[in-house]
Amino acid sequence: ERSRDALAAGGVDHVVVVGDVPDGIPGGERRRDSVRAGLDALGGSAEWVLVHDAARPLASADLVGRVIARLVAGDVDGVVPVVAVRDTLKRVDGGRIVETVDRAPLVAAQTPQGFRVRTLLAAHDADRADASDDALLVERAGGTVVTVEGDPVNMKITYAGDLAVAEALLA
Repeated sequence: ERSRDALAAGGVDHVVVVGDVPDGIPGGERRRDSVRAGLDALGGSAEWVLVHDAARPLASADLVGRVIARLVAGDVDGVVPVVAVRDTLKRVDGGRIVETVDRAPLVAAQTPQGFRVRTLLAAHDADRADASDDALLVERAGGTVVTVEGDPVNMKITYAGDLAVAEALLA
């Protein structure tokens, strides 16, 4: 909600927390429903928004700054931090490997993802299908989404072992 210069410098003016946490607003059944609740809580004056999930608690200020700086450059609808895929990828069918996938053009998406608020709202309104992230909604709506360098430390905590790794990184 701040000026472009303040945002480019890494400033954030307003935070909306969605979920069953202190001071959080109620989320929805799907991820996209929770994001929409957060967007609705922003009010009408926000020009840009960062969408971040609690499953990535190790996002650094530098990462947030990269997303914001690219977003406020003004020529895109969305920005997604990404890291290169490191593992060899296999396509399987019934437990049988049917193809080794070229990983060179593949990246893993992270959050926070940044968007023009009006574009993200329009994408949510135009598309009711589920989506694994908000960038997919903007992509399906024809928006321009670009990438910035992500951070391998910004891991997603999905399993108990992930939490142990995150705790070790913080020690």
